[in-house]
Amino acid sequence: MGMLQEFKTFAMRGNVVDMAVGVIIGGAFGAIVSSIVSDVLMPVVGIATGGVNFKDAYVALDGKTYATLAAAKEAGAATLNYGSVIDATIKFVIVAFALFMVIKAMNSAKKEEAAAPAPAAPPEPPAQEKLLAEIRDLLKKQK
Repeated sequence: MGMLQEFKTFAMRGNVVDMAVGVIIGGAFGAIVSSIVSDVLMPVVGIATGGVNFKDAYVALDGKTYATLAAAKEAGAATLNYGSVIDATIKFVIVAFALFMVIKAMNSAKKEEAAAPAPAAPPEPPAQEKLLAEIRDLLKKQK
């Protein structure tokens, strides 16, 4: 029972739960980025480079020429799929830039929060109140 209780305590700590939420959101964000890169950016890059589809860019290591990457794989040829590396690199740059923008926004918010004026100190009581407080304190000491 002790081990189960320890695990429950560990799993329910705020940091572990926060990390789990971050991983799940990160996975969903990764799917969105993959779609943006594959379905939006890479076709534009392909048009700009004369119709090159980077995802299918490869070099067959057996020296033969194949019509497509799928045909090379079907023939059992070893291939260097450099197009997949280009695709993954673009995805990485997009994710890194998005994280940079989020962290930059958070840092700006923290700076604004730190720069906000501290609450003003309460005004000093009038001289009469100070004098009355001193008299009260002296009377308490006499008792």
